[in-house]
Amino acid sequence: MLELKEVTVIFNEGTTLEKKALDNVSIKINPGEFVTILGSNGAGKSTFFNTITGSAKVKSGSVILDGVDITDQPEHVRSRTIGRLFQDPSQGTAPHMTVEENMGLAISSGRSPFAIAVRKKEEKQFKEILSQLDMGLEDRLKTPIGLLSGGQRQAVALMMAVAHPPKLLMLDEHTAALDPVSAKKILEVTNRLIAKNKITALMITHNLKDALENGDRLLIFQDGKITHDFKGEEKKKLTLEDLIHCYDI
Repeated sequence: MLELKEVTVIFNEGTTLEKKALDNVSIKINPGEFVTILGSNGAGKSTFFNTITGSAKVKSGSVILDGVDITDQPEHVRSRTIGRLFQDPSQGTAPHMTVEENMGLAISSGRSPFAIAVRKKEEKQFKEILSQLDMGLEDRLKTPIGLLSGGQRQAVALMMAVAHPPKLLMLDEHTAALDPVSAKKILEVTNRLIAKNKITALMITHNLKDALENGDRLLIFQDGKITHDFKGEEKKKLTLEDLIHCYDI
């Protein structure tokens, strides 16, 4: 599904601030895998994501998605098959547009965003989709999304990201800015949607407990390299103490 072959990314090359953000990274992610990702600040997690989405330029190596070399593919082209949620619930949604208008953008299939009139059958579809969240959002379709709580907004953004299930779903600390109750709810919904749609997913988190309890594979980054790759039963047997010894917290 996803493969990075000997990828190196260098920031500020040739200056005193030069940093090798990814150092000859090679990894294969299989179809349907849900991979959690840990690492201290500056370890390379975000650069790993940005390399996949196209916002970080590769110095050497290649990025392959679903058999296609996308190393030189523009970011906006990759976004058609890669979904991404960010830490800030305000990213990925238009605050002054209503919940149904935001949902309409996600399922528009090429319709102009300036002519996003929501059809009656779509309104019914949105209610069915949002009712899965059990957050009452199906009754708030006419509410500007900027008036929702962070958890509610992130929930809508998640449903938008999987409206047309992407080849790859990237979750960039998507619960970090939420209160514990909302974060737990969003993770429950995340797991359910990934399983239901058989989506290949990557999730960056700083929460060790979340990394252990979610996904079927765990990567740990340090100094621009993947230092640990736990799969299957090996991951299931991991403890918090094991993780603490794996990298600098």
